[in-house]
Amino acid sequence: MPDRPDLAAMVVRLGRSLVTAERPVLAAHDVSMWGYIVLSALADEPMRTQTALARAIGADKTRIIATLDELQERSLIEREPDPGDRRVRLLRLTPAGRSLYAAVRADIRTAEEELLDVLTAADRRTFLRVLQLLDPAGD
Repeated sequence: MPDRPDLAAMVVRLGRSLVTAERPVLAAHDVSMWGYIVLSALADEPMRTQTALARAIGADKTRIIATLDELQERSLIEREPDPGDRRVRLLRLTPAGRSLYAAVRADIRTAEEELLDVLTAADRRTFLRVLQLLDPAGD
């Protein structure tokens, strides 16, 4: 097998390309990368505590407060006290938040398709399947 770059080097370069492709999409929808990450996590699991959300997205819970404040001010998420423990805040997407998430995701998928156009259909299926298998969050 011919020598190749380390996996981390290749993945980091690919990640940078993806972030570069996503930036104009996020800007067009007036949402930050952290905001989109929060919307994505809440779309995957409809209700979370702030602590569980922070853990799921790999952020310190105090670091995401400003993002949550902004999303709530824009009526994209709701934060309400947990009836079982009023010190805990439960988070969920509003209909507007779900709509924005769907629109951003669709536009990101379009940008991803442009990147994946260099692959044959079979290679694309294999690449996506392998990424899902290697994704530590996919457990």
